[in-house]
Amino acid sequence: MSLSRIVLASGRSLDLAELRLSSTYGGMLEGYPCKVVNEMRIRGLMHTAEQAFPSTPVHLVPPPREYPDQYTGAFGPVEVLPSVACVGSFRSTALDPDNDPILYRSALTVVWFQPTSQVPSDCDAEPDLRDVAWEELATDYEL
Repeated sequence: MSLSRIVLASGRSLDLAELRLSSTYGGMLEGYPCKVVNEMRIRGLMHTAEQAFPSTPVHLVPPPREYPDQYTGAFGPVEVLPSVACVGSFRSTALDPDNDPILYRSALTVVWFQPTSQVPSDCDAEPDLRDVAWEELATDYEL
């Protein structure tokens, strides 16, 4: 049983098998949100996803970035990502039509950011998440 089902813009349905949520800036003791900090956070999430799901390709949905009119510090302008970082393991029907639909599924691990901790579902998922090019990024596996 999946946590949720997401319908991509292409019409393909995905089952969310596992979801890890974390605060984008949780634990940040010093500094401020900026490009350097954000790139480190993204690299860390990608590494975590690759380690957690080693047999599945990992894709980053490029996060939206905001640039509030605030003091520019030593690391450049303030750059803010959405407050919740997400790593999701998704499954769907097989990509290769020659694969037995009973024995094969496709999989992709996705890293994305969203403003709330709400589990994405149906067509209400973040638009950039719904635009994932599943056919190009996911891989088939045998059950």
